[in-house]
Amino acid sequence: QELKANPNRRAKGTVIEARLDKNKGPVATLLVTNGTLKSGMSVVAGTSSGRIRLMTNYKGDTIKKAGPATAVEILGLSEVPEAGDAFNAVKDDKLAKEIAENRKIKLREEILARNASTTLEQLFSQIKEGEVKNLNLIIKGDVQGSVGAIVSSLEKLSNDEVRVKIVHTGVGTVNESDIMLAGTSGSIIIGFNVRPSAAVSAIAEREGIQIRTYRVIYDIIDDVENAMKGMLDPEFKEVVLGTVEIRNTFKVPGVGIVGGAYVTSGKVVRNEQIRLVRDGIVIHEGKIASLKRFKDDAREVNQGYECGIGIENYNDIKEGDIIECFTMEEIARD
Repeated sequence: QELKANPNRRAKGTVIEARLDKNKGPVATLLVTNGTLKSGMSVVAGTSSGRIRLMTNYKGDTIKKAGPATAVEILGLSEVPEAGDAFNAVKDDKLAKEIAENRKIKLREEILARNASTTLEQLFSQIKEGEVKNLNLIIKGDVQGSVGAIVSSLEKLSNDEVRVKIVHTGVGTVNESDIMLAGTSGSIIIGFNVRPSAAVSAIAEREGIQIRTYRVIYDIIDDVENAMKGMLDPEFKEVVLGTVEIRNTFKVPGVGIVGGAYVTSGKVVRNEQIRLVRDGIVIHEGKIASLKRFKDDAREVNQGYECGIGIENYNDIKEGDIIECFTMEEIARD
């Protein structure tokens, strides 16, 4: 294809991979596509900048310069860039820092704008969908590959009721920008093989931001799944406690109509929910207001016994009515 490049210009190219090395700090693998990259040069890669302290080739040998179509590993960047970021060599450190800082501000604004707009757009769709809940996450890891694997695994966990929304990802430790973003987007921060500094942890604690750190991807998936189950609305099932037949009615001054009743099955329990059934049709649902055995208050009355029963804020009780006493039990989510 007769591709050509000019070796006599400042280098530019692409970040192939980047990682956080616990001994060396941010390490980036760069592919020079034009110009010549020299050791000691100031570079900008995405939102990170720095001066090249050490440059090695694919064999791990230290080299002083790299021409077009050469892959090199460099040390000296302030933070870990993203894989796929463009890098440029610039004339001095000051310019490199300035460009990186401007890019950071722009990126932060884009993320905030994106979150704000999606939140507004989602208001209507959430109402239509029956209020889908979002679990907002910020993912930080030591290597770009790990972050990508975590994101793809977590996104698969989304279901009809709770959606996993990745607000931001990055390589490197959790920093103040992540805390600010988590605060504005209501996110949980997940760190994989990275630890926040004591200062950042203190800010997170003060702001009420949760930072969770892991060393195993499966632990992240398990915890997020459990968090999603916690966000699901609890499911309830109805358990019928007993049935009561009204055999007589009495008007009690200051109370209203009270039914003289016989417990035909199970038991009737005070303060539980009831439904009044007349000729097979549910007439009323409510709560038991009073339950008596002879003249004494009773907490519950079992099958085969008679009782006096009053329904909360309801007086239309007739002979032959059936009262079903039931309770709602929460079902554990699988």
